[in-house]
Amino acid sequence: MLDGKVAIVTGASAGIGKAIAEELARQGAAVAIDYHSHPDQAQAVVDEVTRAGGKALAIHADISKASDVRLLVQQTVEKLGKVDVLVNNAGIEEREPFLEKTEEEWDKVIAVDLKGPFLCSQAAAQAMVKRGKGGTIINISSVHEDLAFPGYAAYCAAKGGLRMLCRDLALELAPYHINVINVAPGAFATPINRRTLADPEKVRALESEIPLGRIGRPEEVAKLVAYLASDDASYITGETIIIDGGLMRKTGSL
Repeated sequence: MLDGKVAIVTGASAGIGKAIAEELARQGAAVAIDYHSHPDQAQAVVDEVTRAGGKALAIHADISKASDVRLLVQQTVEKLGKVDVLVNNAGIEEREPFLEKTEEEWDKVIAVDLKGPFLCSQAAAQAMVKRGKGGTIINISSVHEDLAFPGYAAYCAAKGGLRMLCRDLALELAPYHINVINVAPGAFATPINRRTLADPEKVRALESEIPLGRIGRPEEVAKLVAYLASDDASYITGETIIIDGGLMRKTGSL
């Protein structure tokens, strides 16, 4: 379904990003795996893709820095030939009561979760426009672009901003045949949720809030992203697609 396409996946050394990179490769795409802090994990993903017959390379980049992002896109084009798909997956969250949150903590989350997608989207879109063949930008957002999450003000603000960035870029980039889509996961079994997953009582409480009664698997997000990256989804843009087992419906937030 993705034969001949080239994708960049940020934060792809673990969790949902890893699952996305592996699924895109499985479906025929060559994948640039961006990582920040774990080169061994990123190389392990490359090795796994290669063993399965796919093509991938690991590229170090701090997505909150414009110079790193430019090099990420440049190296992808130089080594893989082009950029058809960008998946803005890298993200962090820091739990801190709002009244105690420091400027440094706020800036750190906003830099990765909102500024990073801006920088990556701009650089990738510039490469897509230059090539003249269009492309797809997929942001891994969160149900918290709509759903309040006390203790995570910066994270919610970043994801809310990402929602509007998606909508605006969908209009600005449509003339260049570049689609922009948000995917908003609910509760998933990933390293970012390790503290919750390690506490059986918290897991039971969380599952009781999900109508389908379970926490999601990263592979489920990956398969959705692969579809959105394909030509079959070429008429979808400017939308947030929620994948949460019904969580948002139960909370009444939509």
